[in-house]
Amino acid sequence: MKQMVRLLVAALVASFATTATAGDCTGYVIGVRPISQYNHSAGKGFLAVRTGPGSNYQQIGELYRGDEIAVWDRAGGWYRIQCMSGTCLNPLWGQPDPNGWVYGKYLDIGGVCP
Repeated sequence: MKQMVRLLVAALVASFATTATAGDCTGYVIGVRPISQYNHSAGKGFLAVRTGPGSNYQQIGELYRGDEIAVWDRAGGWYRIQCMSGTCLNPLWGQPDPNGWVYGKYLDIGGVCP
C-alpha cells in the first residue's frame, strides 16, 4: 500500500511539473539610452535586433528602453525575442514587431527562461 501511495504521489508531482517552454520568459529592455537620444547611424538609443546570435549578423529591427519582450531561445549571452509591447511595435527604424536575436546585457528578464 505504501508503495502504491508513493507511486501515486510521484505521478501527481510529475503531472504538475513544468519545463521551460517558449514564451514563458518575459522581460524589458534596459541599459540603452532613452529614445530622446535616438541616433540610428551612431547606434544610440536602441538595442539592435539581429538575424542570428552575434553582432556579425544583419540588423533587422530595433528595441527601445522599456519595450516588453518574450524570450524564445538562448545562445550564450544572446536571446531570441519577440516584441510584446512598446515602441518596438512601431519602431523608428526596421520592421514593426521584430523577432530576432538581441544581446542579453540589455534585458531584464524573468520567468521560466530557456
